[in-house]
Amino acid sequence: MADLRFQRNFGIAAHIDAGKTTTTERILRYTGMIHKIGEVHEGAATTDWMEQEKERGITITSAAVSCQWNFPTDKGKPTTDTKKYYFNIIDTPGHVDFTVEVERSMRVLDGLIALFSAVDGVEPQSETVWRQANRYNVPRIGFVNKMDRAGADFLMVVNQVKEMLGSKAVPLQLPIGAEDNFKGVVDLIKMKGIIWHMETEGMTFDEIPVPEDMKAEAQEWRAHLVEAVAEYDDKLLEKFFEDPNSISEDEIHEAVRKATIDLSIVPMLCGSSFKNKGVQTALDAVCRYLPSPMDIEAVKGTDPNTGKELSRRPDPKEPFAALAFKIMTDPFVGRLAFFRCYSGHLDSGSYVLNVRSGRKERISRIMKMFANKQNPIDFIEAGDIGAAVGFKEIKTGDTLCDENHPIVLESLFIPEPVISVAIEPKTQADVDKMGMAIGKLVEEDPTLRVKTDEETGQTILSGMGELHLEIIVDRMRREFKVEVNQGAPQVAYKEAFQATVEHREVLKKQTGGRGKFADIVFDMGPVDAEWRAENPDKHFQFVNDLFGGSIPREFVPAIQKGFEQAMTTGVLASYPVDNMKVRVFDGSFHAVDSDSMSFELCAKAGFRDAARKAKPVLLEPIMKVEVVTPDQYMGDVTGDLNRRRGMLEGMDNRAGAQVIKVKVPLSEMFGYVTQLRSLSSGRASSTMEFSHYAPAPANIAEEVIAKVKGKVSA
Repeated sequence: MADLRFQRNFGIAAHIDAGKTTTTERILRYTGMIHKIGEVHEGAATTDWMEQEKERGITITSAAVSCQWNFPTDKGKPTTDTKKYYFNIIDTPGHVDFTVEVERSMRVLDGLIALFSAVDGVEPQSETVWRQANRYNVPRIGFVNKMDRAGADFLMVVNQVKEMLGSKAVPLQLPIGAEDNFKGVVDLIKMKGIIWHMETEGMTFDEIPVPEDMKAEAQEWRAHLVEAVAEYDDKLLEKFFEDPNSISEDEIHEAVRKATIDLSIVPMLCGSSFKNKGVQTALDAVCRYLPSPMDIEAVKGTDPNTGKELSRRPDPKEPFAALAFKIMTDPFVGRLAFFRCYSGHLDSGSYVLNVRSGRKERISRIMKMFANKQNPIDFIEAGDIGAAVGFKEIKTGDTLCDENHPIVLESLFIPEPVISVAIEPKTQADVDKMGMAIGKLVEEDPTLRVKTDEETGQTILSGMGELHLEIIVDRMRREFKVEVNQGAPQVAYKEAFQATVEHREVLKKQTGGRGKFADIVFDMGPVDAEWRAENPDKHFQFVNDLFGGSIPREFVPAIQKGFEQAMTTGVLASYPVDNMKVRVFDGSFHAVDSDSMSFELCAKAGFRDAARKAKPVLLEPIMKVEVVTPDQYMGDVTGDLNRRRGMLEGMDNRAGAQVIKVKVPLSEMFGYVTQLRSLSSGRASSTMEFSHYAPAPANIAEEVIAKVKGKVSA
């Protein structure tokens, strides 16, 4: 294996259309992995290999590629003193409907290139990506792309990263020219200009002195840079006060690296990937500033038997531990599990323990992935990312480890679906095929949920948005040859309680012989605010306040399970209940007739009765919408958003257009894109992502409940 100090596992993430796939394509060209650059708009990009991605020109599934880069480079050619760096790169989607692809990539990556459009700056999905990177403490470099476009402004974007994302963005470069005149960059550490040669696809470049008209600006921003990193290193600070010019390039690089890994600063670079400018300097920055697996703290986990905290260092000699972050079904090799190896060594053909299922699994083959192509390898070691074949049962987020040294690593955060669609097979022959297809798709995509509507017998698919469900149905047709009829998209409502009520439920059944008996007294209502703050991803707070043996301890898990299962179907319109607290504090049992099943059934019955008294309300998903429109359509666009029950949150000016930020219920947003196009003659655009759930107004709630009840009675 390569020296881990020269390994970089990083991702490329950004808002839709910021140029992630175009940048990945350039990286593959410069590292010699491909010999012809494939463009996204021509459907020829290496990492956009799915048919749907080629047709639509968007990334749907994150793709992993591996390559090598000689660093440092000089005039586009490796110098004699180069080191070979090994990259594992994940190109992620920008569309909010596929946000789990970004989430799972962040969980296993050591670093990130966050792309921004030089014209549009920080956009809604940029904020989502930033929050995901914060959740997993991923160090990042900012790359401002599209410097050749009209309205490009590098320093505006740097400022937005500071203000809107709350990060200390520090430019390491300044652009030479902008828009059509964008030629190259000034390196503020070397204080030299770099001009790329277009005839070599940007493979070679010239170093030039800093242009005369930029000297003062370059000196000012270099001072800002030195000041930003000098705060991080006391020796540098002393040197800075004595003589700012006495600080060497290596000292600045070292301080920028430490500050980046510590998440104290975000180094900002610029370029134009489409025009082959700036990508190599970004790769050099990845080598210089992003962490290797050695720079990351030992990964933490727990012992599944004792619950004690354990850690694993990135060392091939440690026991094997890995996290499966993505499952993919390949038509030729079957089920592929992508995993990040955190410690130890794994040979193909050996066994691992899947901690969740408790099963030993044989890894028949290990591969290095290159988009949708597999290159078999004999083994994998700490710090690397690969894919394995041979699993009988595996899910996203499973920990794989040495059977003699079990450990459970922290899994992924999976967002809740907000939209549903009913589907049914067109013919009898499609029934079994549909079941298989859905099974495989749910295995691949943890944000896709499936349930059967017991009244209508239809299968309900729930996902992250209209586009998400459209792609899923399209994949069923193409990959699994299943023809389905689908209904109109439906909003995924939830229910919640506004009041806490006390209730006693007694279950008594005598049918000759052994009967069923359970008696519980409990409070049921909304969760506590403090608990909510500490457990933002959980929805059920269970408090056991039983004392004096009124109910034996072994029946408490059954009571908890009963309430948890009952929560999936609320009393208003059978939607799941969100954020419920149950405190069980009294009850009784029968020495012969009481068992776990009795208490589980008692809890379910108690939920139905107590829920009606706890002031249930219907919750609807609220979306965060951002509309970019020319001035002349402002009135029409805001008027239309008001009609859709939109709550205006702010307006902004970006590159000569108005940006409207608004929160709108999802139920009002179906078909919005088409309406917006007609209002603005096709000149306005919008993005939408999930924000939160809020109580629906009484008239809307009544309508939804009546519709559900009408469907049931019909």
